Formats: sequence, structure tokens, C-alpha cells
Amino acid sequence: MVKHIVMWRLRDEAHGNSAEVNACIIREKLEALGGGIPGLVSIEVGIDFSRTDSSADVVLFSEFIDQAALEAYQRHPEHVALKPFIGGATSERRLVDYER
Repeated sequence: MVKHIVMWRLRDEAHGNSAEVNACIIREKLEALGGGIPGLVSIEVGIDFSRTDSSADVVLFSEFIDQAALEAYQRHPEHVALKPFIGGATSERRLVDYER
């Protein structure tokens, strides 16, 4: 099983929305990918409520059957279509991919 974790810090304002609104939109769009991409076992998106200096605003936790499925997800048209919105709303991005 491959775990794919991404954390974003959001711009205060982007796409005409506040960071809070964009966080909700990002969660909705990412979680909508569940069940539609081969090899994607689970997907969960959390929005931070602690609001500390070291916090990210949004976290994605997803699981894939193997590295090939993760690579296919990265190229999947539904996932690729989300990148401009998320990228435009983001000030910082961190990720970890690991196998367990």
C-alpha cells in the first residue's frame, strides 16, 4: 500500500475567495475523486482548525494499491483538472509518499 500525503498553506485570498472558502472547495473537489480513479483505495481531506504558525491549512491523505497507481493518479485527467485551482490558491505545498 502506498500512502500519499500532501499539505498546503493557502493564500489569504485567491480566486475571489477567502482561504477558508478555498479550503472547503479543495476538500470537495479532491474527495470527489474517490471511487473514480483506478487504484485509489481511499482519500480523505482535512481542514486545520488549530491555526498555529506551524499549521498547514489543508491536508490530503490518500492510499493507493501501489506506486504505479499513484503515478497513474498524478496523470489522471480528473486530478490534473484540479491542479490550476489548487495551485492558484496555494502559497506552500509539502508532500510525503511512502510505502507501508
